[in-house]
Amino acid sequence: MFTKDLLKNKRILITGGGTGLGKEMASHFAEYGADIYICGRRDNVLQDTAEEIKEKFKVNVHTQTLDIRASKDVDDYVQNIFDEGPLDGLVNNAAGNFISPTKDLSHKGFDAIANIVFHGTFYMTHSVGKRWIEQGVKGSIINILTTWIWTGSPYVVPSAMSKSGIHAMTQSLAAEWGKYGIKINGIAPGPFPTKGAWDRLMPGGGDQKSYTSTVPLGRVGEMSELQNLATFLMSDGCDYLTGQTIGLDGGQYLTGGGTFSQLDALSDDDWNNMRELIRSANNKDKADRS
Repeated sequence: MFTKDLLKNKRILITGGGTGLGKEMASHFAEYGADIYICGRRDNVLQDTAEEIKEKFKVNVHTQTLDIRASKDVDDYVQNIFDEGPLDGLVNNAAGNFISPTKDLSHKGFDAIANIVFHGTFYMTHSVGKRWIEQGVKGSIINILTTWIWTGSPYVVPSAMSKSGIHAMTQSLAAEWGKYGIKINGIAPGPFPTKGAWDRLMPGGGDQKSYTSTVPLGRVGEMSELQNLATFLMSDGCDYLTGQTIGLDGGQYLTGGGTFSQLDALSDDDWNNMRELIRSANNKDKADRS
């Protein structure tokens, strides 16, 4: 689909780039010649991904353990990158989410999502963007959003609120930073099954058919479809496209109701079982970081 050197010599940072959608986008950027920077909270995962990408595509891959909720750490990390040269692109992919009836959420649970998705994404965007402006460098930002920014969605209220805020940031900064040659767009994926997210959004595996039944195309997304869109947005061929969020969900959000509306059918016992499965997935992640 693309010329082999489409992203050659571009330096692209992907937050949460060690797994899931972030890893898939990082790999695709590398395939087309980009030098890759990935950050996340699990060093062993970052190292494994870096080695895999370097071996396959023969590009430079830089890793850094980072919690994007810590604003000073984010700014110091971005400064260290720019000390060696400016970035060309940023993908705000790092996120957190889990399903829960909103009445059962603790304030701590709400903050766990909002601090990553809302605050962390702003910290990273601000740290990169202000340096582009100071140095007179053009750049491209992709925010990974959700279709809930248009429809809302029950049972994922902290994510829906935070992603909607980042959608507003996408539009606002496109207008404010366009004069500096900075373009900023969003991708709102539908169901793209990944290990980390699916453990919290479909605990125990769930019934995938219950999710795809609301997708007009009748299936989940394929990673190559997300990769191609992200690479297109990161390339130099569409500089007039900015401030847009593109739904990549097989038309699901057009059917209405929000992604998780079907969870209305769950009983209290079902929710208790799901909480245990989510807690188990969280504990495993914490053990991997220690």
